[in-house]
Amino acid sequence: MGSLFRSETMCLAQLFLQSGTAYECLSALGEKGLVQFRDLNQNVSSFQRKFVGEVKRCEELERILAYLVQEITRADIPLPEGDASPPAPPLKQVLEMQEQLQKLEVELREVTKNKEKLRKNLLELIEYTHMLRVTRTFVKRNVEFEPTYEEFPALENDSLLDYSSMQRLGAKLGFVSGLISQGKVEAFEKMLWRVCKGYTILTYAELDEPLEDPETGEVIKWYVFLISFWGEQIGYKVKKICDCYHCHIYPYPNTAEERREIQEGLNTRIQDLYTVLHKTEDYLRQVLCKAAESVYSRVIQVKKMKAIYHMLNMCSFDVTNKCLIAEVWCPEADLHALRCALEEGSRESGATIPSFMNIIPTKETPPTLIRTNKFTEGFQNIVDAYGVGSYREVNPALFTIVTFPFLFAVMFGDFGHGFVMFLFALLLVLNENHPRLSQSQEIMRMFFNGRYILLLMGLFSVYTGLIYNDCFSKSVNLFGSGWNVSAMYGAAHAPSERKKMVLWNDSVVRHNRVLQLDPSIPGVFRGPYPLGIDPIWNLATNRLTFLNSFKMKMSVILGIIHMTFGVILGIFNHLHFRKKFNIYLVSIPELLFMLCIFGHLIFMIVYKWLLYSAETSRVAPSILIEFINMFLFPTSETNGLYPGQEHVQRLLLVVTALSVPVLFLGKPLFLLWLHNGRSCFGVSRSGYTLVRKDSEEEVSLLGSQDIEEGNHQMEDGCREVTCEEFNFGEILMTQVIHSIEYCLGCISNTASYLRLWALSLAHAQLSDVLWAMLMRVGLRVDTTYGVLLLLPVIALFAVLTIFILLIMEGLSAFLHAIRLHWVEFQNKFYVGAGTKFVPFSFRLLSSKFSDDMA
Repeated sequence: MGSLFRSETMCLAQLFLQSGTAYECLSALGEKGLVQFRDLNQNVSSFQRKFVGEVKRCEELERILAYLVQEITRADIPLPEGDASPPAPPLKQVLEMQEQLQKLEVELREVTKNKEKLRKNLLELIEYTHMLRVTRTFVKRNVEFEPTYEEFPALENDSLLDYSSMQRLGAKLGFVSGLISQGKVEAFEKMLWRVCKGYTILTYAELDEPLEDPETGEVIKWYVFLISFWGEQIGYKVKKICDCYHCHIYPYPNTAEERREIQEGLNTRIQDLYTVLHKTEDYLRQVLCKAAESVYSRVIQVKKMKAIYHMLNMCSFDVTNKCLIAEVWCPEADLHALRCALEEGSRESGATIPSFMNIIPTKETPPTLIRTNKFTEGFQNIVDAYGVGSYREVNPALFTIVTFPFLFAVMFGDFGHGFVMFLFALLLVLNENHPRLSQSQEIMRMFFNGRYILLLMGLFSVYTGLIYNDCFSKSVNLFGSGWNVSAMYGAAHAPSERKKMVLWNDSVVRHNRVLQLDPSIPGVFRGPYPLGIDPIWNLATNRLTFLNSFKMKMSVILGIIHMTFGVILGIFNHLHFRKKFNIYLVSIPELLFMLCIFGHLIFMIVYKWLLYSAETSRVAPSILIEFINMFLFPTSETNGLYPGQEHVQRLLLVVTALSVPVLFLGKPLFLLWLHNGRSCFGVSRSGYTLVRKDSEEEVSLLGSQDIEEGNHQMEDGCREVTCEEFNFGEILMTQVIHSIEYCLGCISNTASYLRLWALSLAHAQLSDVLWAMLMRVGLRVDTTYGVLLLLPVIALFAVLTIFILLIMEGLSAFLHAIRLHWVEFQNKFYVGAGTKFVPFSFRLLSSKFSDDMA
């Protein structure tokens, strides 16, 4: 898996790829995911690169495959997604695959077009039949008058100039029938009345069942209408209005016989269309089922092929145009695998001249690679959300695996809640291979990705819940309390001892609502509880006072230890980058400033815990007063915790005062002293020249490390000397800002760790309130109705516990734990200004083609 303490050592390599083997070599590299390519054609636009034609071909294939996936999904055919990932297609098969897909697309489009045309004709015929059925009731004529009434008179035998003919034309009666959507009926009727000025008769009726629109495919309600009008001009206006309202117009039969013939013809045509449409759909489904068998592998192959050509566009050609040159970042541990991949690609292509690689020195900062597994990935993501680590600096994720769930558990200390969270995370871990979990909704997928973080958070919460002796706001008496109430009664002591003690009797017990145990009386306090808080404190009225004092001091101790550990980790960074002067001039003064003030505070807390017992607690001095007097009255004598305390405190104040000017001025003056003795500086280490122009580590300073380490002789190929301008004012200002931030941060960050106490108190009190409002009320009901009431009360208690205490309180503690790591811990040693190593790997390609293509 690699080391989590530091990022892996990287090197810059040149790949010399023969033109005939470049595709196969990159295919082998993509399967293994070893290297990150550098773009050698940054000044060349995307449309002017060498393999832009191949990329367009891949995009055309993606378009065809997207169309196939869309049609397969529309036909409700399942899309098979195999577990195995097919390799990129050989160049010989690309043209064949493209030809097959294009033929399949043409055939599908033609069949689909015919199907849609048949379906549209079928819907129109169905509408026509409904129109004929409904309009039959609109016009009822007497059969005996039909021969004498000539609705459409013949004009062939009459002269057009005849007055009687013109009169008959003016009296011509016409009909327009069709269908209109439900929402347009009212406006359609008003428009007819206003335009035609009442020379029309509109009759309409609603269809019993909704029909599908042939144009849009939407199922809506329709109205059948019949318009009677006189004159050609009115008929022209009526038809225009029907077109404006998108009415479906159908010819209206003149006689009942014609209506009967049209109805019979429509029924015959509808049956024929149903038959042809079913056969077309069956054929289309067969074609789509056959295409669905191979569409998954085709999509993956095209994605891989497109990724290969994108990487080839980053390569440059040599002068002969027969060899591609690529520059890649590669971990030194994977160099052998890189050579094997190049050999495999050359062997598959059958090239006579193999491709090879060459390691080149560089002064650029490499990307950061930290290998993770499914357990450490979640913790690494927490650190990377703050910032990707700089190259080869200490990685906080290794320590976050322990400190993050522990600090969360300090704020979430409850045995019951922690156990529920542990069971939920354990269920996710045991079913992590289930496909529905990894493909679930966003919130559930977040829980699934952080399942191991939840597992440790729940496990640590169980531990802290045992320490707090808190289980759903109730204490658990496992080992028996160390306090004895019966020892407070006078009958338990000798008469000579009773005079010196304030003991209880029946009168005291009856007339006092609050009784106080006196640990100075023999037998009252028999020793500390073996594990955690004594359960008797759950009954005490001063429970919060005791727990607040304990949790506040514990939070300060944990915070100072956490921050001090961060400063110590900074020393490992200085040793690795050969900057020992930072240890003496930065890290040690920071440690002295931290430990002389807050380290002494921890010492006083622990010393008071060890020196004073329950019997002598009344005469114990206040640590807060002693700590304030250390700064306000350093010369006054004090009756402190231990003899000679004032001398120790004065010494600590002197050391603190001396560490501040060293922290402010030590490093800038040392850099100035180095600069006056040299004019050009540089350092070369492992083939790299680390240049950070705007950072605290100046190149002039780094050059001195060669003398400190005795590295006077180095290889000429790896030695690169870089001259940089020395700016003393900038260095001084940077160090002063850093020192002020650190000195003030020691105080504010220590106070920030009190959130451990505050959230722990809030969680315990909220859990206590929930118990008092629900479970205590349910348990106090008499037995007659208590059984019926207890079941819904328990269900409501479980729901509120999950949503309020587990999810909301857990999320709050989670965010505060992240804040403590990002701000208070990581800023002591972690820069986080690196770039992440993103290898060329086919595993990073999305395999869920149904989401992004459908």
